[in-house]
Amino acid sequence: MDANKVKLKQVLTAWDLFFMGIGAIIGTGIFVLTGLAAATQAGPGVIVSFLIAGLAAGFAAFAYAELAGMLGGSGSAYGYARKAFGEFVGWLIGWVLVLEYSVSVAAVSTGWSGYFNHGLTAIGLGLPDYLIKAPAEGGLVNLPAASIILLLLTLLVVGAKEGARLNAVMVFVKLLTITIFLVIGVGYVNPENWTPFLPFGWFDHAESGKPIGVLAAASLVFFAYVGFDAVSTATEEAKDPQRDIPRGLLWALVVCSAIYMLVAAVLTGMVPYTELNVASPVAHALQLVGMNWASALVATGAIAGLTTVMLVLYYALTRILYAMSVDGMLPRFLSQVSPRFHTPVNAIVITGLIIAVMAGFFPLGTLAELVNVGTLAAFVLVSLAVIVLRRSHPHLPRPFMIPGGMTIPLLGIVFCGGLMAFLPAETWFRFGLWVLLGVFIFAVYGRKMSLSS
Repeated sequence: MDANKVKLKQVLTAWDLFFMGIGAIIGTGIFVLTGLAAATQAGPGVIVSFLIAGLAAGFAAFAYAELAGMLGGSGSAYGYARKAFGEFVGWLIGWVLVLEYSVSVAAVSTGWSGYFNHGLTAIGLGLPDYLIKAPAEGGLVNLPAASIILLLLTLLVVGAKEGARLNAVMVFVKLLTITIFLVIGVGYVNPENWTPFLPFGWFDHAESGKPIGVLAAASLVFFAYVGFDAVSTATEEAKDPQRDIPRGLLWALVVCSAIYMLVAAVLTGMVPYTELNVASPVAHALQLVGMNWASALVATGAIAGLTTVMLVLYYALTRILYAMSVDGMLPRFLSQVSPRFHTPVNAIVITGLIIAVMAGFFPLGTLAELVNVGTLAAFVLVSLAVIVLRRSHPHLPRPFMIPGGMTIPLLGIVFCGGLMAFLPAETWFRFGLWVLLGVFIFAVYGRKMSLSS
């Protein structure tokens, strides 16, 4: 059988997509960024930061839902931008999403490594520093970070449904963990810890020049919502994409936004926000109030939570590469589907090996803001695509149509564009370099090889 003619299997239900969204969203935001943003940028006002970031993602989610139901085909902002604005803009968005997903997976894997080694240390089997740190940090290789990527590579090769099943189990584990934290933590809430509620104000600059305040924190914690759009990349493997993609997107985002705000409220109420500038703020807060057993349980949930984030983002990366390859924008071998597993094996293996090297040998924590600017740019264009297509193709069937006319897409542009404005200047510089590289590749390869050329 010709691998080029083998299609992806339509095996994912609305529930699979809902759990995929939960898997992508709940992880780094709760287990890492909540404490960092509270301690350094927003104080208890991080609750509002999550609300603002969630609204920005929510407006974009409505746009994704309408376009997914209307256009089908290759999901993601890449596919929608290509159909609304042409192949050049589509290529740039696809190129930005490749950066978003690959760097996100590598960065999350380093956090996973820290929690994993913490667990090993607790039972007397901790790894030496040179096996958990990148060379730039004084180590040899971050072995757990690279290893988890290779394990996920194997799982994704076997099939989307198998990955979805594991994701559903781990989503249950981390939701149970978060529920236990909320039930225990609410008993230790001291309202005095919420005063002052906005110690850094709405927006300002620290002495170092770094943006601070609720709005700056919103642009940081937006990383917590990076990946909800991964649900849209599953269009070709959904049983009923016109119905299931919108449902999966919106259900996941509503549930996750509520969870983030509840956790932020309880966390900043349990201990002073100044105590939360640590790698594992939720577990740390439980330790500070003397609940060591609950702290250990949360650490276990964090490992499950971060695993699902990596799994879904890695999945999304390979499906975007598959779609771009099918369109001729990238080499054709990236869209070859295994006759046995019905998965794009070449894309999975190549990207997995590259990400494993990144995770093992490079410290990537500083790239969260770079991921955010690319994601926000994609969300702005998806919202704009709804407006453009309503004017250029008003009669196309829309199984799901955003209520309220153009209001929500316009709010998506304003909110996501606004958050981009609060990111540091160096982030914009790095993002500009990546975009310029994408323009060069399009000029020398994509434009000539595109099937629409």
